[in-house]
Amino acid sequence: MALKTYNPTTPGRRGLTTVTFEEITKVKPEKSLTMPLRKKGGRNFRGKVTVRHHGGGSKQALRIIDFKRDKLGIVGKLAAIEYDPNRSARIALINYVDGEKRYILAPVGLKVGDTVESGPNAEIKVGNALPLKLIPTGTLIHNLEIRRGKGGQLVRSGGSAAQLMAKEAEYTLVRLPSGEVRRVDSECMATIGQLGNVDQKNVKLGKAGRRRWLGWRPVVRGSAMSPRDHPHGGGEGRTPIGKPGPRTPWGKPTLGYRTRRNKATDKLIAKRRK
Repeated sequence: MALKTYNPTTPGRRGLTTVTFEEITKVKPEKSLTMPLRKKGGRNFRGKVTVRHHGGGSKQALRIIDFKRDKLGIVGKLAAIEYDPNRSARIALINYVDGEKRYILAPVGLKVGDTVESGPNAEIKVGNALPLKLIPTGTLIHNLEIRRGKGGQLVRSGGSAAQLMAKEAEYTLVRLPSGEVRRVDSECMATIGQLGNVDQKNVKLGKAGRRRWLGWRPVVRGSAMSPRDHPHGGGEGRTPIGKPGPRTPWGKPTLGYRTRRNKATDKLIAKRRK
């Protein structure tokens, strides 16, 4: 997989890069594994914007991904690798021997015709899902569970991988892509291998319109607003932020100000990412 560049025929194409799609083997998704995806534009059930700068974007169908990998002991054959507009990773269509079809996240090195399996008896190879206690130390993993049986919630974006560092009594130490080292219940499931589409992080969008296609709306600088709309606003000409430091639109400190309040899992973090 590589990045494709373009001739600078327009200003938008000058810095534009896209990921090549040579690993994709099937264009249309499996109809039985898709469902409609209604856009919310960053609004909650009351219609109030709770996530700013979201809205618009191309129409997409949601692919139903098997994050739980709960077909234990049943072998599946990889039928196709597909593009998923809802995530940066590629997805793989698996045909199981009992006739069921499922999508999983496609790791690097998994090809059409390969077999995958999940469960404690699965082999240690790319694409197989096992409990952390059965995976050797030093192995690269993805689609990592936080709570047993809930399904993978960590390490799901294109090109990402966590590393299994050590095993304690009932916890396993895992180094996440951010650099954080975290204790995870050894019974939690993880899939072996690094996720595909490794060059995703190097893509340059090239123009504002391409960002709009992805569902992102424009971000206005606080210094360009009036004082009633933002703490950085107002003043004659361009003015510095001022002594209290950078602030959010609601007056809270930003740029380095810690907002984490999840004390329940503080004890599970062995080493912070910073």
